[in-house]
Amino acid sequence: MIAIAIAPPAQPRPTRAYAALEKGGAMVPWHFERRAVRERDVAVKVLYAGVCHSDIHSVNHWGGEFPLVPGHEIVGEVVEMGAAVSGFAIGQRVMIGTIVDSCRVCEPCRAQMEVYCREFPTTTFDGIDRIDGSRTRGGYAEYYVADAHFVYPLPDGLDPAAAAPLLCAGVTTYSPLRHWKVGPGTTVGIVGIGGLGHLAVKFARALGAHVVAFTTSPKKAAEAQRLGAHEVVLSTDSEQMQAQAYRFDFILDTVSSTYPLDPMLRALKLDGTLCSLGLPDTLDFAPVTLAMGRRRIASSGAGGTADTHEMLAFCQQHGIVADVEVIAMEQINEAFARLQKSDVHYRFVIDMARSAL
Repeated sequence: MIAIAIAPPAQPRPTRAYAALEKGGAMVPWHFERRAVRERDVAVKVLYAGVCHSDIHSVNHWGGEFPLVPGHEIVGEVVEMGAAVSGFAIGQRVMIGTIVDSCRVCEPCRAQMEVYCREFPTTTFDGIDRIDGSRTRGGYAEYYVADAHFVYPLPDGLDPAAAAPLLCAGVTTYSPLRHWKVGPGTTVGIVGIGGLGHLAVKFARALGAHVVAFTTSPKKAAEAQRLGAHEVVLSTDSEQMQAQAYRFDFILDTVSSTYPLDPMLRALKLDGTLCSLGLPDTLDFAPVTLAMGRRRIASSGAGGTADTHEMLAFCQQHGIVADVEVIAMEQINEAFARLQKSDVHYRFVIDMARSAL
């Protein structure tokens, strides 16, 4: 009789992390068990985790279950793979973004636009695992486990810390620019030069558009041009705004607060589109402003797997990464406070090697 060696079943992995233990609470050290690797999973040792404004919203407002471990801009190193996984190798550097599963069968999922899954995708943190019903916990942790379909190779040549925000802020701006066919011959406005906006300027310029940055701060003019804007408009100056009428094919608005939109809408050409990514609670505009130019207000979510793969290849080709400030995990509460005051240029990224987890 021939003895057949059977690999032991995968086990949950004890994981150290930072979590909010209650809604509105401070981020503190916390231990939990990361779920065992399934046959189509990749386990990743987290190297860098980007800090997104939605992390703060989840801790303070949106969170469904506490303790809550945020983090959905992950760069890590593969440490374990399921038996059915191909295309990855132990030790390879990879990335994980805002979603880690979807129904896979609805029309958006079949088109690899899983972020629009009609059953709602499984989010990287504070989501519900589709197999065992457990709560997902994010990348502010030693390890992460995800289905290989939602894991992306880190492109060669990209700084891993600066690449981490590409998996949220990056694809969230790249996807609408591509969907509305921004490129040579188009004039594009980017409203707000922050975590999303600074990447949008870089993308729009690399796509070949004429890029105009809108800002409320005269101090940001030189910075916007450094990022790639051809022109800068002070949106609080009525004369400058009037001069923009009927100029733009597309405007990408990254501002999360409500402000009078009519001057910005009047800047659109006939059939122009303003895409609101900031998603304020309300929009302040007169519908007649849309009718006067057959204009549109639209929005967009983060990208699916197709957009993400395309964006990463584009970033490698053009050398695009985020402008980041790298911190240790122990600085996360200070980073949250600064982020709420927009005191960062332009994304915080946690370096796990500097963190005493």
